[in-house]
Amino acid sequence: MRSIKTIAISLALSASLAAPAIAAQCGNNAGGFGAWKNAFAAEAQKAGVKQRGLEALANAQYATATIQADRNQKSFKYSLEKFMSVRGANTIVSQGRKRKASNAGFYSSLERQYGVPAGVLLAIHGMETGFGGFMGSSKVVSAITTLAYDCRRSAFFVPHAIGALMLVDRGSITSNTKGAKHGELGHTQFLPGNALRYGVDGNGDGRVDLYNLTDAMASTANFLRKKGWKPGQGYQQGQPNFNVIKQWNAATVYQQAIAIMGAKIDS
Repeated sequence: MRSIKTIAISLALSASLAAPAIAAQCGNNAGGFGAWKNAFAAEAQKAGVKQRGLEALANAQYATATIQADRNQKSFKYSLEKFMSVRGANTIVSQGRKRKASNAGFYSSLERQYGVPAGVLLAIHGMETGFGGFMGSSKVVSAITTLAYDCRRSAFFVPHAIGALMLVDRGSITSNTKGAKHGELGHTQFLPGNALRYGVDGNGDGRVDLYNLTDAMASTANFLRKKGWKPGQGYQQGQPNFNVIKQWNAATVYQQAIAIMGAKIDS
């Protein structure tokens, strides 16, 4: 059963997603970021963002490195073979098998609860952060608000910017929390809006912390289940659950890699 806290968070994010389109003017360089933040603050407040979140927005800096990364995502254009080589698929499989074996009870409990096999979760964990080895060096709030301001994909990132500010309000992150270049956070690199909606308290300490392994893996399994994962069904191309992997990452080569690595880890 979902906790009252999880339900409240889901409702809050749903309200933010239903908020009117922002009046703030997007831009393609740092020049208009300050004016955009001022306009966006009013929209964020209407969506339910409170004082701490608004302060985090005010303190956000234009993230040049994020824009550069957003314009230069070459690896998703590779062939599957090249992509898997560049991303270290063999190492992910090897390490994934060891991690599954050393913590079998944990992964079995996740599969019982959510229906998602260990291989898929471990493949995502290995692909995203090298099993938590590097969870990013960019400030999450600055990165995600920069992308919300940037004209290229503003509509996509605005709900995640609202989500990040709500996470600040709830004490889950701060203005200084570090994540990936696109504002993803934690062991499996959740976008902030998804963290707000699908994050769960896996270790029972009363808070959702995606930098905690137990919370992160439970939240990843919860995301996939809520997106339509069918327990006991296959997840290779052409099988029912392959389409659910697409909900995690839109790049076909990424989806294929996760399916292949996951099967090898589970074998």
